Amino acid sequence: MSASNTPAVATSRNPATGELIATYPYQTPDEVERLLDAHAAAFRLWRATPMHERVAAYRRLSATLRDRSETLAALITSEMGKTIAAARGEVEKCAATLDWLADNGPAILADEPVAIDGDDQVYVSYLPVGTVLGVMPWNFPLWQVVRASGPIMLSGNGFLLKHAPNVMGSAYALQQAYEAAGFPPGLFANLVADNDTVAHVIDDARVAAVTLTGSMRAGAAVAATAGKALKKSLLELGGADAFIVLADANLDLAVKAGIEARFQNAGQVCLAAKRFILEQPIAEEFTRKFIAAARLVKAGDPFDMASTIGPMARGDLRDELHGQVERTLAAGATLALGGHKVEGPGNYYTPTVLTGVLPGMAAFDEETFGPVAAITVAHDAEHAIELANTSDYGLGGSLWTGDIQRARRIARRLETGGVFINGYPATNARIPVGGVKKSGYGRELSHFGLREFTNAQAVWARTVG
Repeated sequence: MSASNTPAVATSRNPATGELIATYPYQTPDEVERLLDAHAAAFRLWRATPMHERVAAYRRLSATLRDRSETLAALITSEMGKTIAAARGEVEKCAATLDWLADNGPAILADEPVAIDGDDQVYVSYLPVGTVLGVMPWNFPLWQVVRASGPIMLSGNGFLLKHAPNVMGSAYALQQAYEAAGFPPGLFANLVADNDTVAHVIDDARVAAVTLTGSMRAGAAVAATAGKALKKSLLELGGADAFIVLADANLDLAVKAGIEARFQNAGQVCLAAKRFILEQPIAEEFTRKFIAAARLVKAGDPFDMASTIGPMARGDLRDELHGQVERTLAAGATLALGGHKVEGPGNYYTPTVLTGVLPGMAAFDEETFGPVAAITVAHDAEHAIELANTSDYGLGGSLWTGDIQRARRIARRLETGGVFINGYPATNARIPVGGVKKSGYGRELSHFGLREFTNAQAVWARTVG
C-alpha cells in the first residue's frame, strides 16, 4: 500500500447529520492479490457461461433489487443525502435497465454476419476482453455502477468496483445483490484502496480495461495509467451543460424543466443543467419566473417527503461550491437568490440563482456540482450557440424552441455528446451517454455500451474444395 497520508479507511457519514455510519478498512496488498486471483477465476467461469444463463442471472438480479428496494433506498439516502423518493427511483431505474439488457442484449451481442461476394462465411463476434475496473462516483451510488457494470458483465466480462469512499455501504449492498442473484462469487467485487493501489491494479495483467466517472483530474490520472499499460479506458468526466432557451420557446414548460434539471439531487448530477443561456427577448421573463420557482425548492431532511432536495454529499464539496459562487460574484455577477451555506448540522446549501454570468466567471467556466444556477443572456440564437460551445466540457445540453426542424439543425452545431430538444438531459438504457472534449470519451448504455468493452473479432471462413 501507499505510504502517503491517505487515511487507511473509507468513511461513510450521514450528510444530513454528520454522524458516522461506518468505516471500511483499505485492503492490504495480500488481500488485493487474493481479490484479483478470485476475480480472474470467476471471469473464466463467466465468459464460458451461455448467454441464456447470463440473462437468467440478470432477471434474478433485477428482482433482487426490487425486493430490497426500501433497504437500498434508505442506505442511499443515509450515505449521500438524496431524497428518499429519488433513492427509490434510482433502485427502480437500475432494475429496469437490467431488464432491458436481458431483453435486448443477446441480439446486440450475437454474431453479426457480413455480406461478401462468393460463398465465404464472414461474421463479427463480440467477445469479452476480461476484467474491467470501474472507478465510480458517489452521486448515484447504485445507478452509476449498474449503468457501467450491466452492459460490461452481460458481454462476458468481470467487474471490479472501486467506489467512492463515502458510499461503500451501497457498494457492498450491490455486491451482495449480485451474489444473491447467482453470479459467480468474485465476478462483481469491491476494491477498497488508495490511489496508488488503484494504479497498481490498472497495471495488473489480470485487469483488461478501466472505466471511470468522475472529475477531470481523476480521469486524466486514470487515463495516463491505463495508456501507459496499453489498456482501454472509458471516461465520463462531468459537464457544464447549457440549457438554451430561444425566443419562441414555451417558457412555462422551460422554467419547470429547468428547475428539475438544475436542482434534482441537490444539483449533484453530471448531466444537470448548469448554464442557462437565454435569448435576449425572453431573458427577463424567463429569469423572473425561474427565480420564483427556485424559491419553492425546499432543502430539508431527505427522509421527509416534503423536502425537494437534501444536503450536499460532503462538507468539502459544499465549501468548494460556495467558493465558486463567491468568485463568480466577485467577477461581477449578481446574486438573485440564495448563495450561502445553511447554518446547523448537515451539508445544506441554499438553492441559488446567479444572473449576469459571463465567460471567464467560475460559474460559467467550471462545473458547479450543487444547487446553483447560472444565467447568461445571449443577443440572439447564433450568440447562444457560441456561448454554449464556449466550454471545456461537452457532455449534454438542452435546447428549447418551438421550431423542431431548426432545433435539429442547431443540435448538429452543439459540441456535446447529447442534445435534448424541449427536454432536459437524462439517461435511458436505450440511448448512449458520454461526452466530448474534456467531458471524456467512450459511451455507456444502448448497443454502444454493450459493445464498448468487447473484442470485435472478425471471422472469415473461406469455402474450400
